[in-house]
Amino acid sequence: MDYRIERDSMGEIRVPADRCWGAQTERSLENFRIGTEKIPEEMISAFAILKKAAAQANRSLGSLDDRRAGWIETVCEEILAGRLDGNFPLAVWQTGSGTQSNMNLNEVIANRGNALAGEKLLHPNDHVNMSQSSNDTFPTAMHIAAVLGIERQLLPAIGGLIETCHRLEEENTGIVKSGRTHLQDAVPISFSQEISGWRGMLEKDREMLRAALPYLRELALGGTAVGTGLNAPKDFGRLAAEAVSVLTGTRFVTAENKFQALSSKDALVFAHGAMKALAADLMKLANDVRWLGSGPRCGLGELFLPENEPGSSIMPGKVNPTQCESVTMVAVQVMGNDAAIGFAASQGNFQLNVFMPVLIYDFLQSLRLLTDSIRSFDRNCMRGIRPNRRKMEENLRRSLMLVTALSPYIGYENAARTAKKAYQEEISLREACLSLGYLTAERFDEVFHPEEMV
Repeated sequence: MDYRIERDSMGEIRVPADRCWGAQTERSLENFRIGTEKIPEEMISAFAILKKAAAQANRSLGSLDDRRAGWIETVCEEILAGRLDGNFPLAVWQTGSGTQSNMNLNEVIANRGNALAGEKLLHPNDHVNMSQSSNDTFPTAMHIAAVLGIERQLLPAIGGLIETCHRLEEENTGIVKSGRTHLQDAVPISFSQEISGWRGMLEKDREMLRAALPYLRELALGGTAVGTGLNAPKDFGRLAAEAVSVLTGTRFVTAENKFQALSSKDALVFAHGAMKALAADLMKLANDVRWLGSGPRCGLGELFLPENEPGSSIMPGKVNPTQCESVTMVAVQVMGNDAAIGFAASQGNFQLNVFMPVLIYDFLQSLRLLTDSIRSFDRNCMRGIRPNRRKMEENLRRSLMLVTALSPYIGYENAARTAKKAYQEEISLREACLSLGYLTAERFDEVFHPEEMV
């Protein structure tokens, strides 16, 4: 491999000749050989947006000339287009402020810009990092990545599953089945009502995610090192936030209190809390579906699930609810990430939180996993589920909790005796009620209508 010599305040270091990064990136690579987890690509894109917006703001304020600002913007566009992939190799397990990742972007933009310009025009600190500090750029990139991920990925995925539930509700109108509480038989419910519960959970989760967005739209940029804004012009934060808004097509604002923006990560904790709520509801939904589809002969058997692949290497013909299992594993990972994010956010000492790389890594992993699993579950499972009407009807008629309909006519205690007798003697509720003399056959048939209990 060919190398070139790069220099920083600590001296010279060899850097691969075919890469655009500089000395500080190389030092981080050598000093943090930890794990396989890298700074997410969503953060790299967010940084490119940030750096482009910062160049525009600095140019508007007269701090940066048109030529240098133009080359910074050009390289940022290359990053966003994916043409510089492979130049952002740093581990999550680095400095807790993300300083090395900020410098990774600064170095790549400066070196690539100089190569395009044909002269040493850009300096990573003096020009690309102008009016900025790692302490305000990294949290700003975190918020940009979070907002774009929620708006462009997660919310549309949830919306698609909600639409599937709407369709299933309409298609299954009029089907009455047994309800269940405590994993025991309960009073009847319509299948559409059961589906509406799934839909309602998803709609509430979507509302909670939307409620978290305003806090994520506040950007720390302009606070520089400790929140005072040292070395940044007065209007830099506002102009940069406006530029980010234009570049992304969604609203961002400069944080009113930069001291809070640098040291607290409460907005990300709040937003991930909404993702954890979504994960909990997806766990419930997927478990409902696989329980209702259990069988095909020895389970509940009330749903036919899409058969996507063989389920066993030893049992021929076995098909498993694999999409449900995938969703529940994702839910477990998101809940674990939530604990890590809470711990990380609690470690804001004085003017800076220094657990930011792991916090955003877990946040974006949750966002990505939820988005992908919802889309997969929707496409490969929910859209294809069908009710087993015969089994639903059979289970409904066998349910002892239909006796609840008799309580107004024979009283709670007599209804309980009826249910227990039917269960112990394996006879119908009708036979038990008549045997105990609580109702005549004519009166029982007059008042006992399970399909009207929903």
